[in-house]
Amino acid sequence: MAKRKKIAAGNWKMNMGYEEGRILARKVVDGVVRSDVTVILGVPFIHLKSMENILGGISNIHVAAQNCHQEEGGAYTGEISASHLTSVGTSYVILGHSERREYFGEGAALLAKKTDIVLKHGMKPIFCCGENLEIREKGTHVKLVSKQIKDALFHLSDEDFRKVVIAYEPIWAIGTGVTASAQQAQDMHKDIRALIAKKYGAETADLTSILYGGSVKPANAKELFAMPDVDGGLVGGASLKAGDFTQIVAAF
Repeated sequence: MAKRKKIAAGNWKMNMGYEEGRILARKVVDGVVRSDVTVILGVPFIHLKSMENILGGISNIHVAAQNCHQEEGGAYTGEISASHLTSVGTSYVILGHSERREYFGEGAALLAKKTDIVLKHGMKPIFCCGENLEIREKGTHVKLVSKQIKDALFHLSDEDFRKVVIAYEPIWAIGTGVTASAQQAQDMHKDIRALIAKKYGAETADLTSILYGGSVKPANAKELFAMPDVDGGLVGGASLKAGDFTQIVAAF
């Protein structure tokens, strides 16, 4: 039976000018020594073409866009379509990040459409879900995350769902310096996998990579990745430093 992928995905967010990004990507390429880990660079749109050139031919390093419009094309000034992304070799698309949900009001219905079009064009969604501090303190975080996943993804066929990567991001641990404990991450990841198993069966659940996305750093990556249901990380700030990010890649 196939094993699920170990994944280290960097999310550069709205950082890195054109030349800075090229330098960073080259340093990451030079510093990654693990061929058994799937490495993904989630970059601003200006970098997608140059990433194709820098990463071309390296089988385990891929590029991700940070967003995608839900329509094929048309009068949507300032937006990027799925066909734009595939035309420059994009393999993955980050969808539903907490910042997109909070700042741009992206909800389940929209994310379901974005997921569909990403899959239609042969790319893989990295679907983000997670709770804020208020929800965590109320103890309703499992209920919320389950609803986020059900409402945006559970219309998919089993075949399509197997192409999705889940990224659990406790919002209270993003950019705050606070990290969920390895056990807290494991507990949520286990609950997510159980939810998937209930809908799609144990085999699909066991094949689904679930990443932790709350302040992953070289200091905590090894402990997090040792958890049985934590298959890697969606890395924010630490992905902007080649040395830190490659240490995270090596932590599996």
